[in-house]
Amino acid sequence: MQRIVLGIEYDGSAFYGWQWQIKFRTVQAVVEAALEKIAGHKIRVICTGRTDSGVHALEQIVHFDTTATRVLHAWMLGGNRHLSPDVRILWAKVAVDDFHARYSALARFYRYIILNRPVKSALLKQQSTWCYEALDADKMHLAAQSLVGNFDFSSFRAQGCQSKSPQRYMYFIHVYRQDNQVIIDLSANAFLHHMVRNIAGVLISIGTGKRPITWTQELLELKDRSQGGVTAPPDGLFLGGVYYPAQYGIAKHPIFDQLPTNIKRY
Repeated sequence: MQRIVLGIEYDGSAFYGWQWQIKFRTVQAVVEAALEKIAGHKIRVICTGRTDSGVHALEQIVHFDTTATRVLHAWMLGGNRHLSPDVRILWAKVAVDDFHARYSALARFYRYIILNRPVKSALLKQQSTWCYEALDADKMHLAAQSLVGNFDFSSFRAQGCQSKSPQRYMYFIHVYRQDNQVIIDLSANAFLHHMVRNIAGVLISIGTGKRPITWTQELLELKDRSQGGVTAPPDGLFLGGVYYPAQYGIAKHPIFDQLPTNIKRY
């Protein structure tokens, strides 16, 4: 038995999320079906973190176990041959030691893209969230800094979130403008259900001037989701990358250079 690790990119617009569902098209289902054609047996892939319907990935990390002996590029090239154009296997490698796509991860990075202009986009309608009101990215960034650290994020989790604990360690949040886009980059040890979209919704309200900069701090202290803002749409949300200990040999996204050198598991 051999464990294989893959990096996967996908456009989530036409998927009902990552996790396998009866009667619905999901990323997990199409990836498993493609790999099974290469392996010649049933495949179960384990991902770093499940993404919701409409959410994209710049690099989702998965692993699977197989009894098939194949050269590494066969998993990538062969897998892509059996995948639709909205999913691509970027690379493949043999897992090191006890690697696990989810439990070995120390940090995740998400990116939320807001198109901030008076007119909707004909090209990026499903890869960005549209906001016609002018956003103050500097105010949004300042407000977001209240969320950096080890906190109870109950005000920013979905009502139906199944996580046992609302405690998460947020390593950084950066909000910045690139022409007519406002981008939110976040990294934490892990994220609660809808946590990024709920944070984005709060920051958008602050950016438009509807709420004060102090609102993020107030919500954090309230620990009450019912007091929070609107959940921002999934369009524009990307799983950007995953950070693992160096021993596993998984190349890290450059944004993780901002993480503490002594990062540990929380």
